[in-house]
Amino acid sequence: MIDRIQDRGTKYQIINHKLYRQSNCMFPSRCAGIEHFLSKIISKLPDLEIIINTRDWPQISRNMKDVGPVFSFSKTDDYVDIMYPAWSFWEGGPAISIYPTGLGRWDNHRKSLNNAAKKFPWKKKQSRGFFRGSRTSHERDALILLSRDAPELVDAQYTKNQAWKSKADTLGADPAKEVSLEEHCKYKYLFNFRGVAASFRLKHLFLCKSLVFHVGNDWIEFFYSHLKPWVHYIPIDRMATQNDIRILLNFVQNHDDVAQDIADRGYQFIWDHLKMSDITCYWLQLLKMYSELLKYKPKLDPTLIAI
Repeated sequence: MIDRIQDRGTKYQIINHKLYRQSNCMFPSRCAGIEHFLSKIISKLPDLEIIINTRDWPQISRNMKDVGPVFSFSKTDDYVDIMYPAWSFWEGGPAISIYPTGLGRWDNHRKSLNNAAKKFPWKKKQSRGFFRGSRTSHERDALILLSRDAPELVDAQYTKNQAWKSKADTLGADPAKEVSLEEHCKYKYLFNFRGVAASFRLKHLFLCKSLVFHVGNDWIEFFYSHLKPWVHYIPIDRMATQNDIRILLNFVQNHDDVAQDIADRGYQFIWDHLKMSDITCYWLQLLKMYSELLKYKPKLDPTLIAI
């Protein structure tokens, strides 16, 4: 079973409570982030083998036949990959100038963002929308253009990414400087867009105790289904126009108590249910359930290396 999908990710085995991995991990920091959690639960797991995809894109389309289980961090309804908590809870994630090795260390971000939320409580936040990010998708253009037309309503600008060559890549403007996650907490309304797949930033934005506008619902991570629109965040269609966004921002500005209630519920959900211990527990329950479905007892693959 595993052999026919081995090219779809990184092969891991747990044999006698020891962890093994194929030697050529495509993204070493991503594998390290995964292995941090596997090492914490390995004593509680039976022998098993698994393919973990560290690419940004899921691997197993619903239209495929005769395939096996592949674990991916994000997917759409077009895929049947099994979702696992992304490596970026511990290591890796988007690497930019202010986070040169990636976001990483969710436990540290929980502390720093919680402190920033206390520094910028709701009444001290600017009553404007805010976004910084590169132009990975044209779905972000409407917000950027609205910011240029109505800067008093929203501050949204494109930053450089690795593919940036000219102003054409930032919609005709000079690229803006990157802004730390903690600085996002100055604003009442924060926008989250997908990147190549689901955005790593979503969980961070909630911890500012700001109101999150989540754009699009195609790409998901393992915890998204427990977040409810208009309860924990405000949903925006991925093809929303400038006017659509303007209407929503005007609404929350005119209904400040509603906006704050949603922001508080979003914060509380992430704070209570997405602790590092919760991530470790999720990994454990996920792999226990997976191991119970295996129809064979894995034997150690001699080509793998010990971790």
